[in-house]
Amino acid sequence: MLSLERVSYHPATVPCPLLRQVSMAVKPGETAVVMGASGAGKSTLLEVVAGLARPSQGRICWQGEPMDRRQRHRRCGLVFQFPERHFLGLTVRQELQLGQRRLREERLGAVLTQVGLNHVPPQQPPERLSGGQQRRLALAVQLLRDPQVLLLDEPTAGLDWSVRHSLLELLGQLQTGRVLVVVTHEPKLFAPLKPLCWRLQDGALEPC
Repeated sequence: MLSLERVSYHPATVPCPLLRQVSMAVKPGETAVVMGASGAGKSTLLEVVAGLARPSQGRICWQGEPMDRRQRHRRCGLVFQFPERHFLGLTVRQELQLGQRRLREERLGAVLTQVGLNHVPPQQPPERLSGGQQRRLALAVQLLRDPQVLLLDEPTAGLDWSVRHSLLELLGQLQTGRVLVVVTHEPKLFAPLKPLCWRLQDGALEPC
């Protein structure tokens, strides 16, 4: 289980905390949906959980044991909003190999099949993929790390309805045995996943 215990985040460069005493708990197999207005702290919450930022106070735990920054980075996979803007590889294969010391072909093929990209030529540039394929590629990059927690920042933003629907089907498969935390402005889209719902406002998290 992923649990946040009274987590606050107050960078020295801003006058007010970006997260205030945030607590939540999500079990493997569950999806948590976090909604809120722009600037409420939703993306910041994911970055803190993922180990990209250090909380000012509180604990982030896995199965009741506190995780340090390195452990959070190892257990959590973060897919940014519009992840296609963050691609660094010149080809699909290069993008998948980034950060991987050794990548076996069987493992690569299994993950590409899992996300529905097994038909995509590995030498194809990521920018030539469709929007839905680019989101699936970003998921594949994280799945190769085998995270226990998958953090998704507005995963359906900018996609048309049919692509959203197929992506949601994929997320339904990925939640098996994992914790999913999804930040979104469209919580109704994720109803098929039977999510736990929270609202983040001015850095404070409340169930809804």
